[in-house]
Amino acid sequence: MTILVIKHSALGDMIMALPLLRAIRQHHAGERIVLLTTAPYVDLLQRSGLADEVWTDPRPKFWQPLQLWRLLRRIRGAGFSRIYDLQGSQRTKGYYRLLGAPRDIWVGNAPGCRYHIPDPTEPMHIAELRRRQLALVGIADPGLPDLTFLQADIARFSLPAHFALLVPGGAPHRPAKRWPVGHFAAFGHHLLTQGMTPVLIGRAAERAEIEAILAACPAAISLCDQTSIADLATLGRVASLCVGNDTGPMHIIAAAGCPSLVLYSAESDPRKVSPRGDWVRLLQRPSLQNLTVADAIAALPPAR
Repeated sequence: MTILVIKHSALGDMIMALPLLRAIRQHHAGERIVLLTTAPYVDLLQRSGLADEVWTDPRPKFWQPLQLWRLLRRIRGAGFSRIYDLQGSQRTKGYYRLLGAPRDIWVGNAPGCRYHIPDPTEPMHIAELRRRQLALVGIADPGLPDLTFLQADIARFSLPAHFALLVPGGAPHRPAKRWPVGHFAAFGHHLLTQGMTPVLIGRAAERAEIEAILAACPAAISLCDQTSIADLATLGRVASLCVGNDTGPMHIIAAAGCPSLVLYSAESDPRKVSPRGDWVRLLQRPSLQNLTVADAIAALPPAR
């Protein structure tokens, strides 16, 4: 028996999908598991050990019918006994139709499939939606993400014994999801008074924001564009706490067990997607311009 699991993106959703993959693996013990994902997540899923094989979905455009035909032929040829659609997108619904509506083996939101989970009409966390989806076939509650398979040598960063992670970035096309850099800098000064060095996490596209925080808080340390997913998980296991915007790295750090405070504006709905971990607190304002440093300090988790 061979099982297919489809999960394309995004980073936060992929982290929250790991417990689902673990539960599917346990439920189908002894069976072959194939994961269909996109290129950015192949390495993560291979390292997880939760599948026997990881396929890359090129997500062909409508003007690339040959690529789509090859993908569908590969899926048909594998003779899957069950297909779990953990993406639930219009694309994967389209795959269901183009594959000839494999009703009896499809677990997802495609209309007409035997194990159908309807799209929610009210706000529901994606982890709860997927838990209900797996329950349709008798799979128990998957629980929280386990990132112990992600290990990295962070000694190269030469960090102090006590540090806190700050994640000031976010989707570049949605600037309203970002707490002002001046607030992050002031928060960094507060951390220093508590004996914790602020460590700034971000990608190259967020360099300007990180450099602005460093200019206002020179004692902070920048790891801009230096951290892999494994680095983030390892840093999350040892950091005293983490504060950041609604962005993918927060899912990794929180899932690694770091006490985390996640900041939200009206741009996103934490009821639908928010990090899961041992200690996660959410703080939301209609505009993050109006979320003060004092607000964040009052909501801080207990530092480790």
